[in-house]
Amino acid sequence: MFKQFYQWYQKRFTDPNLGVLFLSLIIGIVFFYLLGAVLIPLFVAIVLSYLLDRPVTLLTRYKVSRGIATLIVMSMFIILCVFSLVGILPALFKQASAFIHDLPIMLNKFQAYLINLPITHPEMVDADMISNMLERVGKYMLNSGGLLLSYSYASLINLAVLIIYVILVPLIIIFLLKDKVYLMQGISKCLPQNRKLLIQVWNEMDTQILNYIRGKIIEMIIVSISTYFVFLISGIRYSVLLAVLVGISVLIPYVGAVVVSVPVLLIGLSQWGLNSSFFYMLISYLIVQVIDGNLIVPLIFSEAVSLPPVIIIVSVLIFGGLWGFWGVFFAIPLASLVKAILNAWPKSNLTNGVS
Repeated sequence: MFKQFYQWYQKRFTDPNLGVLFLSLIIGIVFFYLLGAVLIPLFVAIVLSYLLDRPVTLLTRYKVSRGIATLIVMSMFIILCVFSLVGILPALFKQASAFIHDLPIMLNKFQAYLINLPITHPEMVDADMISNMLERVGKYMLNSGGLLLSYSYASLINLAVLIIYVILVPLIIIFLLKDKVYLMQGISKCLPQNRKLLIQVWNEMDTQILNYIRGKIIEMIIVSISTYFVFLISGIRYSVLLAVLVGISVLIPYVGAVVVSVPVLLIGLSQWGLNSSFFYMLISYLIVQVIDGNLIVPLIFSEAVSLPPVIIIVSVLIFGGLWGFWGVFFAIPLASLVKAILNAWPKSNLTNGVS
């Protein structure tokens, strides 16, 4: 078996640079699959360090040492985060608790609306179908009661882990920014000599990952603020909570917008019903979604590799299933990585593989 594998390897990977690229990918996939959950603080620190590296590098051009530049940028970043959290978190927690308290009332209103559908529209809705659906939903809610207790217990553990992350992640960011040059030199020494294709793929992905992370943060801020003003003007309840949810939903292409629309519709229907205020809010919300998908995203991600929507959705499903939230967050860069590897792969090998 090993002999056959060796013969296959020699036939398909005659170029040593190609062999290094292939083995590096296998090692990277196995490493992240086995240790991905343990290295979450490192992933968070790497994402934030990508955002903060540009201002640190800019300060070094003015003859400021990298250590001092790192401290200045990190101090400004922490101050900005604290002011943002102090301004948003109280209102967010208040509206979230109010939403949980009012959720049974909204569900009862929605249930009463469904029950009245066979009376108001008997030619379109069957009463038995509505009753069976409500019965199944009720059984599901009862069966989910025990899970809520376990989740509440687990949330205490997650709170302790979050406190550790708040302390650990900034320290990792400081070391990543301050010692970036030495870290890159150390990684370069560990790589094999035949690394031409590996460096080619990395240089392409380095720019794309930076643009993607920066673009997603900018998109989240723009969509959250725009949606908040739409909800505030329309007068819908829980405007801050819904705006934050809509902003977070942009992390999941296509699917996130559909999922977050459910609480928006539920709250709007329970507050107004099917009247003009509900439709004004719905139309304004859809306009923001259309502008995001057709104007904001193309402008922000103009330098990113264009991928078909089907490929993006499949990438979200695959990488999200493998690595959870971070797989979803990096679905587009990972799909772009596959495309970059195929572009860097020698055409002769692809031709031989098909034949």
